[in-house]
Amino acid sequence: MRLSTVILPVRPWHDGGRDQWLRAEQLGFHAAYTYDHLSWRTFRDGPWYGAVPTLTAAAAATERLRLGTLVTSPNFRHPVTLAKELISLDDISGGRITLGVGAGGVGFDATALGQEAWTPRERADRFAEFVPLLDRLLTEEAVNHEGTYYSAVEARNIPGCVQRPRLPFAVAATGPRGLRLAAAHGQAWVTTGDPKLFETGTPEQSIEALRGQMGKLSKACADAGRDEAELDKILLTGFTPDRGRPLESLDAFVDFAGRHLALGFDEIVIHAPIPDSVFAADQAVFEQIATEALAQLRR
Repeated sequence: MRLSTVILPVRPWHDGGRDQWLRAEQLGFHAAYTYDHLSWRTFRDGPWYGAVPTLTAAAAATERLRLGTLVTSPNFRHPVTLAKELISLDDISGGRITLGVGAGGVGFDATALGQEAWTPRERADRFAEFVPLLDRLLTEEAVNHEGTYYSAVEARNIPGCVQRPRLPFAVAATGPRGLRLAAAHGQAWVTTGDPKLFETGTPEQSIEALRGQMGKLSKACADAGRDEAELDKILLTGFTPDRGRPLESLDAFVDFAGRHLALGFDEIVIHAPIPDSVFAADQAVFEQIATEALAQLRR
């Protein structure tokens, strides 16, 4: 199992932001991701910086840490411009970028550009066009595409990604259409669990829901003629009924991680603590988990 973290872009780069990314590398995390939003939930009225510039700075400041979004969505992104930014990021980082990508939701990003929030059907339709086009843009030197939602006219992306044939996609999905995209285009699959269980569910119910999602992913891979073992399985924590309990102590995290490792997850992602927020946690415990949890799980 790999252990990674999410660093929300809420701190100025020269006032704690840079230090967080450097510390994530020092602690030995496999990867450090950030949310790709214009603003997010309870952080809407406070500082929130852009994902791509933040990752660019992190790429220049670090040497070994994988970096990425968790996740980018079509809510305010276009595949043509996003591809150019990703190729640049992959170059600056020396091939350390992973793109987490999802269908998006109904949060602030959904209407910030002046549009009406898309229905679940329209989000799924856009996602189904967005991912394959982005795949082409990152692997072909010149792309033409005239779709329902997106167009590309002689879109050039030379020399392409450092990582070949392109940087990896971690596709966030739980529904059948999204899982088919993960099977067809993903190098990893991402889930946060079953959102219907967050408020009133139990950890045991969450485990069963995740087991069901794994089964649906297996079917999508079989239908696509894809070996499921080729896809990493990533759990972004903080959205299951356990909430913040796994970060209360090293033992609590090891128990949580062990149960999810048994389900088949390859990577668990925990949020870097943010005081006075939904991601408040003891920094010392967070760092102890980063440095000791994997050794405990191997015993």
